[in-house]
Amino acid sequence: MGILNTFLGAVTWWNGATLNTKLYTRRKGTKVGEDEYGNTYYSANDGKKRWVIYNGEVEASRIGPDWHGWLHHTFDELPTDRPLVHKPWEKPHLPNLTGTPEAYAPAGSLRRPDPVARQDYEAWSPE
Repeated sequence: MGILNTFLGAVTWWNGATLNTKLYTRRKGTKVGEDEYGNTYYSANDGKKRWVIYNGEVEASRIGPDWHGWLHHTFDELPTDRPLVHKPWEKPHLPNLTGTPEAYAPAGSLRRPDPVARQDYEAWSPE
């Protein structure tokens, strides 16, 4: 599986960084930090471009608000140097859980292990 994973990583963007991205990063990038998910963040030597190389699946929602702001030039300071101030009522960041067993399912959903009978819906039937 090692050779297959190496090949897939080289030619597909959803299996990590492509070969071109790795070469560009090596030539023009400077590592600036990592987040709690193991994603690695880079900045171009001229400081104009910023990018991330994901640890595992390429999923944009796996980036927390601190690093998202830095990537999009909302903040100039790195989150490791000047972290965002979080309110006590804020929940921790979660990646998009759609399609996973942890995805949200409302009370009447058939995907729930304990579906509740709905009282607010009556199916239409033609006369």
